Amino acid sequence: MTEIPKAYEPHSAEEKWYPLWESRGYFKPHGEGLTYTITIPPPNVTGSLHIGHALCYSLQDTLIRWKRMQGFRTLCVPGTDHAGIATQNVVEKELRKEGLTRYDLGREGFVERTWEFVNKYGGVILSQLRRLGCSFDWDRTRFTLDERYVEAVMECFVRWWEAGLIYRGKRVINWCPRCLTAISDIEVEHEDRAAKLYHLRYPFKDGSGFVVVATTRPETMLGDTAVAVNPQDERYTEMVGKTIVLPLVGREIPLIADDYAKSEFGSGAVKVTPAHDLNDFEAGMRHNLDKVIVIDEHGKMSADAGERYAGLDRFEARERVLQDLDALGLVVKIEDYTVPTALCARCHTIIEPLLSEQWFVRMKELAQPAIDVVKQERVKFYPDRYERTYLDWMENIRDWTISRQLWWGHRIPVWTTEDGEYIVARSEAEAKDKANGKPITQDEDVLDTWFSSGLWPQAVLGWPEETEDLATYYPTSVLATARDIIYLWVSRMIMSGLYFTKQIPFNDVYIYATVVNEEGKRHSKSLGTGVNPLDVIALYGTDALRFALLIRAARGQDIRFASVEVDKDKKPVRQKQVEEARNFANKIWNAARFVMMNLGDASGAEAKWVPSDELADRWILAELNATIEQTTRALEEYKLNEVAQTLYHFFWDDFCDWYIELSKSLVTASEETPEVLAARCRIVYVLEMSLRLLHPLMPYITEEIWQRLPHTGESIMLQEWPTADAGRADELASEQMGTLIALITKVRNIRSIFNIPSQSRVMLHLGTADQAARSLVLNNGDRIKRLARVEEIIVSDALPALESTASDIVNGIELAVPLGGLIDLDKESERISKEMERKANEARGLASRLDNASFVERAPREVVEETGRRHEELIAEIEKLRFTLASIQRKK
Repeated sequence: MTEIPKAYEPHSAEEKWYPLWESRGYFKPHGEGLTYTITIPPPNVTGSLHIGHALCYSLQDTLIRWKRMQGFRTLCVPGTDHAGIATQNVVEKELRKEGLTRYDLGREGFVERTWEFVNKYGGVILSQLRRLGCSFDWDRTRFTLDERYVEAVMECFVRWWEAGLIYRGKRVINWCPRCLTAISDIEVEHEDRAAKLYHLRYPFKDGSGFVVVATTRPETMLGDTAVAVNPQDERYTEMVGKTIVLPLVGREIPLIADDYAKSEFGSGAVKVTPAHDLNDFEAGMRHNLDKVIVIDEHGKMSADAGERYAGLDRFEARERVLQDLDALGLVVKIEDYTVPTALCARCHTIIEPLLSEQWFVRMKELAQPAIDVVKQERVKFYPDRYERTYLDWMENIRDWTISRQLWWGHRIPVWTTEDGEYIVARSEAEAKDKANGKPITQDEDVLDTWFSSGLWPQAVLGWPEETEDLATYYPTSVLATARDIIYLWVSRMIMSGLYFTKQIPFNDVYIYATVVNEEGKRHSKSLGTGVNPLDVIALYGTDALRFALLIRAARGQDIRFASVEVDKDKKPVRQKQVEEARNFANKIWNAARFVMMNLGDASGAEAKWVPSDELADRWILAELNATIEQTTRALEEYKLNEVAQTLYHFFWDDFCDWYIELSKSLVTASEETPEVLAARCRIVYVLEMSLRLLHPLMPYITEEIWQRLPHTGESIMLQEWPTADAGRADELASEQMGTLIALITKVRNIRSIFNIPSQSRVMLHLGTADQAARSLVLNNGDRIKRLARVEEIIVSDALPALESTASDIVNGIELAVPLGGLIDLDKESERISKEMERKANEARGLASRLDNASFVERAPREVVEETGRRHEELIAEIEKLRFTLASIQRKK
C-alpha cells in the first residue's frame, strides 16, 4: 500500500499495467473451469482503429474480463483479415504514385509487393487494440492468409466441390467496372439519387399498336429479350404472347406474363434484360429467355449492343439511345424519379449488374440446418429482433458468387487441362498428381474474402486438424458483431460450422450498437466527421473512452457520438461525452484517495465486511448486493449500457455522495478504536467490491487503485467476481435510507432554489404522526443537520402555520423551511417570476414547433422527440416555480 497521488494519470497506468498483464500470461486460458471463448471479428489487415472498432473490441474485452473473474477458462483469439479488394486497392494506389500498375509488376510481383506492404503495416491495428486494453491471447493471433488458415480454406473448397455444392456457371452478379471484379453485397453501398423514369413505346410485330414500358436505364434496352406484365393485370390479358419488335435493334421478343412485373410501377409493363439485372435474370430462367450482354466489364457498350453504340460508355450510350428513340417518336414521357443507386464501397463507382461466368456455392442445402438451429434457439440473437432479419434472408437465399477477379487473396484451387477438364485440389502438387502428366493451368480468380472469414471460429482453433484447441474451445461462446454483416458473415459461419464440425460455431450472436455522428450518419474520415479513438485516448485515457462508449451501448441501437473538437491548429482538444466519463474516472480516483488517506498505518485494515446494525451500513451493503445482482444479470443479457449505468449510479450516488459522507466521522477519526477500524474495513470493502465490478469496463484505473489497497493476489483481473447474497437484502434499510436521502435532498433543493447562502443554517419543521418516521428522523438528526446544513429540527404531528416558507413532502412527512431572515423575499419573488416568464416563452416556442405538421413530418425523429421532451421538462419546471412563488408570497 503506497501513497496515492492527487490526480489520476491514465497514461502512466496504461504504460505500466498492460505490459505486466501480458508478460505474466494473464490473457491466456487458466484453470480447469468451464471454457468461455470469443474469436474476434478480424479487422482488415490494412485498417486502423476507428470508433466502431473501439466499441466492438471494448465490448468483447469486457465480456472476457468478466468471465475470467468468474473463474472460466477464457480465451479470446485475435487476428486480421486479408481483405482482398481493400488491400489490393491500397497497394495499387501506392503503385500509381510511382507511375505503375499491377500489370507492370505481373501477378507474382504484385503479390510479393502486397506481402511487403502487409508485413510493414498489417500489425498496426493489433497494436492499437493493445492500446484499448484488450486482454486477447496474442500468441494465438491468426491471419486469413497464414499457412494453416490457407489449408482450411482449401479444404473447405475441395469438400464442397466433391459434395456438388460448388459449380461454375453464368449468373448476374455485382460488378465494379473500376475495380474490375465481382463484389459481395456487403461491398455495395446504396444511395438514393435523383434520376429519370423513361416511358418508351415498344411496337407489336403485327402492327396492332405498342406497349409502353418504363425504365430508369434505357441503354440496357439493347439487351432486352422480353417485356413482362403481371398475369393479374387485365389491361394486358389479350396481349400476352404477342411478339414485339425491339426498337433500334429489330430483335423479336415476346410479351410474357410473370408475377415479377408490378402493375403499379410505371405502365405495368417492364422490359426484361436477363444479362443486366438479377430479377430479370431470374425471370429469364423461368421463361427460357436469351441473355444478351450489351455492357462489358469496363462499363462500355459491347458489340452485341450494335455498331452505333459499341464502345460508348454506358451513360453516353443512354443519351444516344434516347436521342434515337425520340427521333422515331417512341419516347412517351420522361419523369423525375428517385433511384436507389448501388455503388462500390471502395471506389464509389456505380455497380453494373452483369451476367458473368463465376464460381458459385449452392446455398439451399447449407442454409436449412443453419435456419433450424436458430429456430430451435441453439443459436440466439441479442436483441432477438435480429433473428427475424437472419431468417428472412436465409429462407430466401440465392447461390453465392465466391470468385473475385483479384490477385490478392486465396487463389481458387481449380486447375484446367487443355481439354477443359476441371481438377480441384488442395495444392498444386496434388493437382499435378490428379492430372496424370497433363499440362494444367490454375484459375486466375481468388475467393471472396467472406469465403475464408466464414471459417473463422473453427479455423483459428486449428480446423481441419483435430487440435486440442478445437476440442477444448469450440463451439465458441459469443459472437459480437455489427448488424450489417448478419447476412454475409454470421450466416456463413453458422453454415460452415454446422457442415464441417456438426456443431454450431457460437451460442450467442450479440449485435452491438452502431456508432454514428450527432446527425445520425456514419462517421467518415474523408468528410472530417470521423473520430480517431487514439486521439481520444491521448486526451482522456483508455478507460474514459471505453466507459463513454459502453454506457451508451444499448443493444441494437445507434450511439450518437460527437466529433472531437479541435483548436485552430487542428489539434484535438475535447470530446464532451468522453470528458464526462473522464470525470467519472476522477470521481473514482478521488473516492479511493479519501479512503486511502484515512487508513492510517493500515494495521488491521482490510477489505472485509464487519457486521453493523447502523442504518447506513445495512443500507450500503444491501445496495451493493443489489448492484452485484443487477450488473451480473445485465452482463448475462448483453445489456452493457445497463451495466455501466448501474455501476455509475451506485459508485457516484450511493457510495460517494452518501455512504462516504455518512461514514466520514468514524473513518476520519484520529483514535483507532475497534469501531473506527471496523468502519474503515467496511469502506475499503465497498470500494474494493466496486473496483471488481468496474474492472471489466475500466481495467486500468481499477488495477491502479486496487494495487494500492490492502489486498491479496497479483492482479484485480484475477480476483473473484462478486456474487449476490440473498441474505444481504434489507428492504427496511433501503426504505428508511431512501426516506432520509429524499429528505436531505429536498432541503438541499430548497436552499438551491432560493439561493440561501451556504453558510446560513436553516430551521427544519417536519410534520408526521407516524412513530416510525419520527424515530427515523430523531435517530438520524445529526446526519440531517450536517448534510443539509440545518440548525434545528422540529418534529410535530402536523406542520404549524408558518409564514413565508418553502415546503414539500417526502413519503408522508411534511417539511417546511422558514425563509424569513435568510433571503430578500421581494427580490426572490421577482427573480422567480422572471424565470417563470422566460421558461414560459421557451415552452410556447417549442409548442408552436410541435404543432407545426411540417416540422413533425420532416425533422429528424430524434429532433422531434428531443423537442417534446424539452417541452415537458419546461412545463414541469414552471409548475415547480409557481409552487415555490406561492410558498414565499403567503401572508401572515
